[in-house]
Amino acid sequence: MLVRAVTAPGLRRLCRARRGAAAACFPLGRALLGVRGAEAAVFLQGLLTNDVTHLGAEGGAPRALYAHALNVQGRCLYDVILYRLHGSAGEEPHILLECDSGVLDSLQKHLKLYKIRRKVDISPRPDLSLWAVIPGEQAGDSSSSLPKCAGQAVLFTPDPRTDVMGWRLIAKKGANLSEILPGSEIGNVQDYHRHRYKQGIPEGVKDLPPGVALPLESNVAYMNGISFTKGCYIGQELTARTHHMGVIRKRLLPVRFPAPLPSHGIPEGAGIFTEAGKAAGKFRAGAGEVGIALLRLAHLNEPLCLNVGGEKVKLSANPPEWWPKPAAK
Repeated sequence: MLVRAVTAPGLRRLCRARRGAAAACFPLGRALLGVRGAEAAVFLQGLLTNDVTHLGAEGGAPRALYAHALNVQGRCLYDVILYRLHGSAGEEPHILLECDSGVLDSLQKHLKLYKIRRKVDISPRPDLSLWAVIPGEQAGDSSSSLPKCAGQAVLFTPDPRTDVMGWRLIAKKGANLSEILPGSEIGNVQDYHRHRYKQGIPEGVKDLPPGVALPLESNVAYMNGISFTKGCYIGQELTARTHHMGVIRKRLLPVRFPAPLPSHGIPEGAGIFTEAGKAAGKFRAGAGEVGIALLRLAHLNEPLCLNVGGEKVKLSANPPEWWPKPAAK
């Protein structure tokens, strides 16, 4: 079944780019898991942080939704993007879950554990490929330099987390990208990771260690990934209490180093300190001279550093531009 999720206004937004700058398509190593059946949405509603009912088939409903699956202690297990494949309320509900490929089996087991008697079928979709599409630098409105259609795509929709992450494309395995998105270029996936690190976007188990990361510290609310008005879901209690108390002392933030990271890299979870030696947070992951780290907001404006092989490496951190303005203060 071919589904076109791109509207004329959506294409115009995609085409607002620097003249001559092609959209970059990045092949992602993320996996896709299909959840299909009459009770698919109801089933997922009790397991995920976001309101899956927003993914309905009514006019204007989004095709994609960001969410997390939490454990009973309210810590992140899996970060997922949900995609609605069914096009109308009359069709059988069919939802794809995008997840870190390393946790595909455990996510499938997690879902099946709670399936009980639900009328849903849960199965991987190795026949599909997932791409991130990042438009060129925005400056002007050159509709001639970027893709005009995605007619061969299974799904082509804005990334639900934030506009700075562009679009998500799902296509048949082995599909010709030049036919799906004429004028686009296939990019190096490392450039995609550098882009999201610059924007402070966590993705996968390295950035969001299962059973360790907390959703509000991981900015899931900023990325439209939590509903505070839906019914109960696993891990809701701690998340709701933290939200209503309004006290979040640590957040994931983009960090930058004065030079590319050492070839041997920085150990995940390496401690970050102020010049006075106070613990300021932990490094999560990085690429080149950028990365992402969980930092105490109280130390955000202080000089920061970490130790790599006995050598002190300086780094800086700043809230990304796309954050809500009061949050960036």
